[in-house]
Order: sequence, then C-alpha cells, then structure tokens
Amino acid sequence: MTSYVSYSPDLEQPIPDEDELVRQVVAAMGKANHQVADKHRHGLRDAHAKSHGGLAGELRIQPDLPAHLAQGLFAAPVTYPVIVRFSSAPGDLRSDQVPVQRGLAMKVIGAPGTRALDDGFTTQDFLLVNHPTLPFGNIAEYAKLQDLLEKQPGQSDQQLQLTGAVARVAAKALTRVGRPLPPAVETLAAANDHILGETFHSMAALRYGDHVAKMSAAPRSANVRALTGSHVDKKAGESALRDLVIDFFADNSAEYDIRAQLCTDIDRMPVEDASVLWPEELSSHQTVAVLHLPAQDAYSDARRRYADDVLSFSPWHALEAHRPLGSIMRSRRAAYPASSDFRHRFNGIEPQEPSDIKELPA
Repeated sequence: MTSYVSYSPDLEQPIPDEDELVRQVVAAMGKANHQVADKHRHGLRDAHAKSHGGLAGELRIQPDLPAHLAQGLFAAPVTYPVIVRFSSAPGDLRSDQVPVQRGLAMKVIGAPGTRALDDGFTTQDFLLVNHPTLPFGNIAEYAKLQDLLEKQPGQSDQQLQLTGAVARVAAKALTRVGRPLPPAVETLAAANDHILGETFHSMAALRYGDHVAKMSAAPRSANVRALTGSHVDKKAGESALRDLVIDFFADNSAEYDIRAQLCTDIDRMPVEDASVLWPEELSSHQTVAVLHLPAQDAYSDARRRYADDVLSFSPWHALEAHRPLGSIMRSRRAAYPASSDFRHRFNGIEPQEPSDIKELPA
C-alpha cells in the first residue's frame, strides 16, 4: 500500500534571506510592469499578460474517490462553476509565433472552507503551465534569472524567436548526451503547439488536505487529445492561438482530467525546490475531477476585458486545504497582489473577485 507524506507546516523551510530576495524580485517585476504599461499605455499582468480565451465551465469532482484523494475541494462529488483563462507566459503581448510557455488558469467559484488567507473570497484558483517543473526551483534561483526576464520587454518578437530556436537546438544537444538543461535554456526552449492539446501543471507544490500534491490538467476528450503535439501554423498570424481557441469552441466542447500527484518521498519529491520533477514511479497522476468546457464564444470583447482587466488569478486565492507551498509559492503571496494592484490602478479599474459565474460576461 502506498504511503503518502502527511502535510505539516514543518515541510516548508524558508531560507534566511528569503524576505529580502522576494522584495528584490517584486521590485524587478514592478519595473518590468511599468515598462510594458508605458509601451502599451495599458497595464498588463507581469506574467501571462496575453490571453487566448476566457471560458465558463464546470469542475466535476469524481465520485467514490479513495480517502487519500477525497480531500479539501475534492472531498465530495460536487460540481462547481469555473472560469478558465488560457494565456502565454510573458508579461507582454507577444506574437503567438514566439514559442513560449502557455498557461491555463482555473478559478473555481463557491469553494467552501477555511481560507489560506483571510480574504473573504469563495474562490479556489489553480494556475497551471504546460511544463511540469520550474527551471528556477526556489526564490534564490529565480532572483539569479531575473536579469534574463527583465531584458525580455526590450526585445523584439524576432529576437525572441531566434533566441528560442537557439535554445531548442541547445536543449536537444544537451538531452542527447544526458546533460541537465541550464535554467535559461529550459525557459526559452518551449515548443509552439496547439494550446488546447497541452497538459498543464502547477509546477510547484500545494497542500492537498492531509497530504501534499502537485496538480495538473490533461486532455481527456478525444477532440483535444487529438491536438496534442499539433504545431501552430507559421502562417497563422500573431493571434494564432486566440483564433484556434475561438474556432474550436464555436462548435465543440472539451474535457480535461484534473489530476493530483501526491508526495510519497519528501527527499525525492521536495516542496522547496520546484525544479525537481516528481518521479511518476513514486507517485502517479490520479484523476480527481473533470473540467468540462462547453461550446461558447471564447473571446467576446466583454469577456476579454473582464478576464484581462478585471479578474486576478493567484495561487493564494485558495482554501487552507490547498495552501501553496515552497519558496516560489511564498513569493507569489507578495508578487501577485503587487502586479494586480498596479494593473488595476494604472487602468482605473476596480478589481472584482466573482462569487457567481453569471458575473462572467457572455
């Protein structure tokens, strides 16, 4: 019988200068935020600025989950309304021909229970990216990589495409000889595939009730599984991903398995280093819910404005049962509100945290 690590606050081990490193990183993010806002005359997120679709859906918790999976939000077979935002990782509006990491942010509405922060909300956010690990696994490594990220707002799309191509060549060469990828190479070497066929990961750990887990969303329905590995047409334009999402959901629904990979060995599946891939031979990804996205207009003007300018997504919009864990997640406790506050203040828009799916425009 598999033995799962029990959650304890002692699993987190902050480093002595962590608060100062977080302050430095948040300040650098703020500087980049200002540069991009000045460029566009509009405040954007400091990460995942460009959306490709905003959708209403349902999160259907699986019935008869075993005790180790029936935890927190997933304790009972309930169906929750959700808002999903597909996006690209940069904190700028880049061409979809630039191969970068893609994101799926899911906001569960009406999540009952004690909050990780006393924010008065009833939402549970899961922020997922189409890569299972972070190249910078802790806040100290992220601070070292900050110079690379700060340079990106000043680079053209063509420069980023060339840099990405060089990084992919380097990644293939290093992989062939069994060498680990440097964080900069791993960050820049993303493929440019159809966003709806991707598998998305929390990368960092979070509490899973009595246990600890990483979360993921994997294509479930045949129509999105068929899109996995499908390359974006190089002639499809700067908003290729948006167009693909709009075209798909005009006539199709989609389903994704929401999965938990529970920690079984804290040494080989660390909480404080998000760069370490948790081995599937130690713990498999187990489906705990199904994300159902019906056919709809995925990118109306009203919906885009709401998802991009009004809403905020944060791993700290969370139940205590799904408290974010590790230094990267702890840094986000300060970084995400700082970015959100700047964006809303710059744009003169009042932030809102929904309590009803009807608040999402059609």
